[in-house]
Amino acid sequence: MHTKEIEKNKKRKKDKNYGFYFLGLVILLHLILFLFKPEGIQASFKASANLIIKIIPILVLVIIFMGVVNFFVSPKVISKYVGKGSKFTGWILAIFIGIVSHGPIYVWFPLLKELKSRGMRSGLVAVFLYNRAIKIPLLPLMVHYFGLKYVLILLIYMIIASVIEGKIIEMLRV
Repeated sequence: MHTKEIEKNKKRKKDKNYGFYFLGLVILLHLILFLFKPEGIQASFKASANLIIKIIPILVLVIIFMGVVNFFVSPKVISKYVGKGSKFTGWILAIFIGIVSHGPIYVWFPLLKELKSRGMRSGLVAVFLYNRAIKIPLLPLMVHYFGLKYVLILLIYMIIASVIEGKIIEMLRV
């Protein structure tokens, strides 16, 4: 057991080094590009700053949510609702949370990784990600343009397709 922990720590350190290498490469590329086209780099920095300002509130929300999950939700609870032993409840929970979640998808990845490391099934992660395509605030507009019958049928098919995708992911044991 002790050697497994040592191997995990070595892997984490190795993963951190790749992050620094990538950061160094990006900085180097920006410096080189600055020599040839400084106004382009300035526009790039402005766009990056605007993007960061837009996602900071969502990142803070996800970080708080992760803290709450880490504090209140034990691996036993995760296992019960979305782990290997979960049944119908896990699928419903993944569908519902996927539909009601908002913000850019990439800010949810750390939380999903944490939940998966605590025992969340891969199929339920896929279901969550698939159901993020259903946007509650846009449903009235969609009904306006396509009609209620079309929207309901589409939503039902999307939910069914998400479960099928989740089952396929679990069969592949990803």
